[in-house]
Amino acid sequence: MTFGRSGAASVVLNVGGARYSLSRDLLKDFPLRRVSRLHGCRSERDVLEVCDDYDRERNEYFFDRHSEAFGFILLYVRGHGKLRFAPRMCELSFYNEMIYWGLEGAHLEYCCQRRLDDRMSDTYTFYSADEPGAVGREEPRAGGAAEAAPSRRWLERMRLTFEEPTSSLAAQILASVSVVFVIVSMVVLCASTLPDWRAAAADNRSLDDRSRIIEAICIGWFTAECIVRFIISKNKCEFVKRPLNIIDLLAITPYYISVLMTVFTGENSQLQRAGVTLRVLRMMRIFWVIKLARHFIGLQTLGLTLKRCYREMVMLLVFICVAMAIFSALSQLLEHGLDLEASNKDFASIPAACWWVIISMTTVGYGDMYPITMPGRILGGVCVVSGIVLLALPITFIYHSFVQCYHELKFRSARYSRSLSTEFLN
Repeated sequence: MTFGRSGAASVVLNVGGARYSLSRDLLKDFPLRRVSRLHGCRSERDVLEVCDDYDRERNEYFFDRHSEAFGFILLYVRGHGKLRFAPRMCELSFYNEMIYWGLEGAHLEYCCQRRLDDRMSDTYTFYSADEPGAVGREEPRAGGAAEAAPSRRWLERMRLTFEEPTSSLAAQILASVSVVFVIVSMVVLCASTLPDWRAAAADNRSLDDRSRIIEAICIGWFTAECIVRFIISKNKCEFVKRPLNIIDLLAITPYYISVLMTVFTGENSQLQRAGVTLRVLRMMRIFWVIKLARHFIGLQTLGLTLKRCYREMVMLLVFICVAMAIFSALSQLLEHGLDLEASNKDFASIPAACWWVIISMTTVGYGDMYPITMPGRILGGVCVVSGIVLLALPITFIYHSFVQCYHELKFRSARYSRSLSTEFLN
């Protein structure tokens, strides 16, 4: 270390008012990276890049950091115990102190690592998402940037209005109108499948025409909403990849395909295949219900939970498939394979027995097929108990993930609600 008072055998670290004396030899290989960097400083500028201030006369380095957190970290690097959070200190603040001095989350005890992971998961939305209106608060720099600032502010407001229902009063009104259109379209779609409705539409052509007009108006609203959100989106490729936007496309496209097919083939076409295709496309409009996920936290929580817990869901399917293979083979053998004269015809094959296994493991029990032999009934009881246990094992992880996702989305919604309140007051 060439910079510093010549002849000094030790240096002093002043961390938040607490002073620690270290020898120069110890400073070179000190476990904390920030402290060891002092040994290689060649000038005062290099020193001030590492610490906040320096007193050359007393050879003292000042760090404006949390003194109690540094005391815990220093005890850990000296080998006196394990690294845990300081009492009465936020986990994220202590973690920031660790990062500052050169430690990582892996140095924490396992219990503290879990606390840190939970805390970071609860607040990650706050740190990762942009604050509402951040673009609007950005200061115009000069020239073209000053002229582009109003347009950027307007685009950001439009994005929040269409993407975040709680971001403003206009967004809430827009979301309410969308929900009304979704409900109306679902009511019309469900009513059109009723036999009485079909009979009335056959006798009264105007009733069928009114339902088509209502359906066209709803589709027009959904199409316009989707086009506007695509135009004002920042990243067009990212917009197309979003699951909710894909669902919107799947819900809207069948209507236009069915209209084109009707135009080209005619409503009374002899092509039975085209008629079946039209009915399938019409029924695909049930995807409109999923559009409600844009406006309700509950559906968003469900989607986010399934996205994060896909490993647990795959694990659950593997459990069920393995148990189904074992119990279906055993049940087919006990009910049909051992005694061919008095065999149970419902268990004539392993695929047929799989249906009984799945409804037994899920405790549904339709009663359409059941074992009649004593060994088969014992196997049925084991199958039911095994199904309860196997289904319960991954459910705990999925439940905790659901609660965590719900709190995250609720926190995000609360942030935009505070932005709405501020806008209303202003």
